[in-house]
Amino acid sequence: VLIVSSFSPETVGGEGPDALWRGLSTVAGSWIGGGANQTAMKEVFGAGDKIFSTMIAVDVIVANLWMGLLLYGSGITKKIDKLFKADAPTIDEVPENMVNYQLQVAKIPNLTETMILVAIGFGVTAVSHFMADIIAPWIGNNYPELAKFSLNSKFFWLIVLATTGGLLLSFTRARKMEGVGASRMGSLFLYVLVASIGMKMDILAIAESPKLFLVGGIWMMIHAGLQLGVGRLMRAPFFFIAVGSQANVGGAASAPVVASAFHPALAPVGVLLAVLGYALGTYAAYACGLLMQAVAP
Repeated sequence: VLIVSSFSPETVGGEGPDALWRGLSTVAGSWIGGGANQTAMKEVFGAGDKIFSTMIAVDVIVANLWMGLLLYGSGITKKIDKLFKADAPTIDEVPENMVNYQLQVAKIPNLTETMILVAIGFGVTAVSHFMADIIAPWIGNNYPELAKFSLNSKFFWLIVLATTGGLLLSFTRARKMEGVGASRMGSLFLYVLVASIGMKMDILAIAESPKLFLVGGIWMMIHAGLQLGVGRLMRAPFFFIAVGSQANVGGAASAPVVASAFHPALAPVGVLLAVLGYALGTYAAYACGLLMQAVAP
């Protein structure tokens, strides 16, 4: 926003629900976390449907161009690792460890286990809804000045509480639900969410504001530069750079695809990194949205 506003302030301006910073906050949600975080930012910052549809197009097109480069890089990973002087043997141990973990926890779930899995998911969501209905109005009535931070939004608290609940459960016996298909069930609902988001995309809207691609492109170049720069300093294998990047930008739907391009057994690594992105996505995207609001012209 700062870079583009220096030579084209009208591109990153706007007022009300269609202010660009509101739309970009949804891109931050998607590129840090995923579709759920993107939807959360739309509701939290009140992005209008028009700017949201345009931002979805920017998100999808720019992110998939970057994914194409990552997939190309997976084919020349040895050259990149040599250039980065990476500790390549480290990644060779990961497929074996992942296969062993899958064999330890995987099982054919029965009806009871499936019902418990669904009950946990919907139960955490129900409790989050209940708490959000209490917290948001209380903040709105007692601390109206916090409305500018969207802390009076029920949806904001719903996402934060549900995410926090999932993180806390990961430290309990509930984490064993992974063996009966927790990730698969989550992916199912994720695809439903992604499909519902995609239905709002208006790719032709980009023709009206082609400079928005420039904003997305600059954003992605900064991301790529940081990823590659830090990877070079840490001498990290390109696998971790690529999958870590795609886990943020693409989420659980595409991170396993990039991981599988290196080795089929590595697909779960992409899922796990994407889940971490989902966990951090709401918090980080919310902070990012506030920063963009502060610097928007």
